[in-house]
Parts: sequence; structure tokens; C-alpha cells
Amino acid sequence: MCHGDQSRPPALPGTAGAVAEAGELRITAADGARFLAYRAVPERPSGAGVVLLPDVRGLHEFYRDLARRFAEAGVTALALDYYGRVAADDDRGPDFDGFGHVAKLRPEHTRADIAAALDRLADDGVDSLFTVGFCLGGAMSWAQSAIDPRLAGVIGFYGRPVECADLIPRMRAPLLVLAAGADPLTSEDEARDFDRRLTDAGVPHDFHLYPGAPHSFFDGALPDQAANAADAWGRVLSFIEEQACVPR
Repeated sequence: MCHGDQSRPPALPGTAGAVAEAGELRITAADGARFLAYRAVPERPSGAGVVLLPDVRGLHEFYRDLARRFAEAGVTALALDYYGRVAADDDRGPDFDGFGHVAKLRPEHTRADIAAALDRLADDGVDSLFTVGFCLGGAMSWAQSAIDPRLAGVIGFYGRPVECADLIPRMRAPLLVLAAGADPLTSEDEARDFDRRLTDAGVPHDFHLYPGAPHSFFDGALPDQAANAADAWGRVLSFIEEQACVPR
């Protein structure tokens, strides 16, 4: 279901810029817990920054690569790992049991880790903060609209709306919802119902469903999804540019 070891981020639309620096770091949450993250900084920062929220496997290579792709687009990126408190080590390779470990996560811990990652981006001088999540991280990202008032916007790919639907009345930051039409985890009806509920609640959002697209379609290793992935990249970068320019 989630991005595998053969997955790679799709190429950026347009010309890629240079990455000034990229590498792992440790971040300390407010409760003193430390977790692994991967940060990529553009040579010419736009002032926008994203916290990347991975799928159930945590911080594996796809998200390191994706952080660098965002930096090539001028967006500072920091990808975090969810499992600093519950896993014995930082190995998120093919043998890591993400589904076994995700059951050990506590919402207050993931929220504290996301807040600490946003703190780090703010300390780096990022003016406009965003979250971008995938699968498990997709719903976590949308939920941040109701949790962290600093955010200029939240973006989620093929998340499960049921995991954040109770927060809809409190959502304030604009959402970008990118849904897969052939996702076995979230039906097309469920995705469209999420869109309707956001509309009914007056939550600012953009919704796009890719008909026939599988879960985890945002993958450069899937040539049949190249058009969908390119379209999604364009929507993500346009959303970041537009929301970063909106007066707060």
C-alpha cells in the first residue's frame, strides 16, 4: 500500500534549482523525546517550508529524496520519523514492521513531534509553514489545520478522512486534498464525502480526485501514473505559492 523501496519521487515540473545542504538531524520535542529527521535547504529559499509526514513505514529513503525535491523547488523541507519513542533503532528498511509499530503511536506524541519540526523550520527563518503528508501522514497533515495556528496550509495525499473527520469543525488553515480514485483504503465515495463535509463546514480547501489512480500513485517508478504525479506536483507547488502569499 505505502511507498516501497523501489519508489522514488516524481520529477519536478520545470527546472530544478540547487540544494544548499541536506542531511539527517535529531530534533527534541517539548516532552524531551528525540526523533530522527531529514532536512533539505534550497540554495535560493522562497520563504516557504514543509514538514513531510511519511506513510506508515516512517522516514525511509523515498522521503529523504522527496525533501531534496522540495528544496530543488525552493521550499525548505524537513521529513520526520514517527517512531523515535517506540522503535529500537532508526532503520526503516524493508524489514521494518511499520504496521506493528504504528499501533504503538500516541496522538499527543505525533502532535508534539510535528510541532517540534515546525519549530525547527521557523528557527531556520521559514516564513510560511506547511505540512505535506502521505497515507497515514495525509490525515495527520489535514488534522494540523485544526491543531497548529502557525500553518499557512496543509496538504495530504491519499489519507483516510475518517482519521481526522472529528476535527473538521475546528479546521482553519486551508487544505489541499489529493485523493486516489482506486484507493482500497478510501473509497471514492468516502473521499467525496470528505470534500462535502469540508464545504458544509466552511473550511477553505481544494479537492482533487484522480480517477482510477491507485494508492501511492505519486511515484516516479509508476510510468502509468506519470501524468497524475505531474499534475499533483503542480497543484502542490501552486497551493504553497498561493497560500504563502495570503496575508495572515
